[in-house]
Amino acid sequence: MNERTCIVTRRAGEADSLIRFVRGPDGSIVPDLKRNLPGRGCWVTADRAHVDRAAAKNLFARALRTDVTVRPDLGEAVDGLIARAALGALGLARKAGSVVFGAVKVEDAVRKGTAALVLHAIEASEDGVRKIAGARRAVVHAGGPDIPAYKLFSEADLGLAFGGTNVIHAAVLADGAGRSALKRVVALDRFRGGFPEENTKIAAVADVIGAVDSAAAEDTE
Repeated sequence: MNERTCIVTRRAGEADSLIRFVRGPDGSIVPDLKRNLPGRGCWVTADRAHVDRAAAKNLFARALRTDVTVRPDLGEAVDGLIARAALGALGLARKAGSVVFGAVKVEDAVRKGTAALVLHAIEASEDGVRKIAGARRAVVHAGGPDIPAYKLFSEADLGLAFGGTNVIHAAVLADGAGRSALKRVVALDRFRGGFPEENTKIAAVADVIGAVDSAAAEDTE
């Protein structure tokens, strides 16, 4: 897509690296994550700090050239929307058979190079995380993909998304449904400040997926 300009930084970027906002019928600022709401829109770099700054400095009104109402918890609300989108995508990946659960199965998927990403519940023990992290480092050392790991959701959130209980560790596999979930999880992590600025573009995820696909193909030969 064509580049857009962040109203906070005044720097241009691809649409996937920003969030579109529009003025709703009641005059309030509405996040347009799918970029399909009607009306004049403005764009903000897709992380919480920039959304909060735009709200605090009333940059939405200036960009849209009209009076607007900005809810005081706009950043938190946007976080909730992105989190729900990520959990929804994870749920679809589970229904497609693109998710494995449990430390043993997750570690196996990592070592085989079939995992696109690893999820740890916020409540996960350091010991469990450490063992899977060791497997991820071993894969990289052997020339395989650097499989990302995230700790973004509670055990209850993961259980709800995956239709189970006691979901502490999970791996999303590198297939169609898994790739969609990866994109959503990356977007949430980025919004919460997990990525440095030079890595914020979701397009960079394609490099990870390509490496995972190559490793998986080699493993089946």
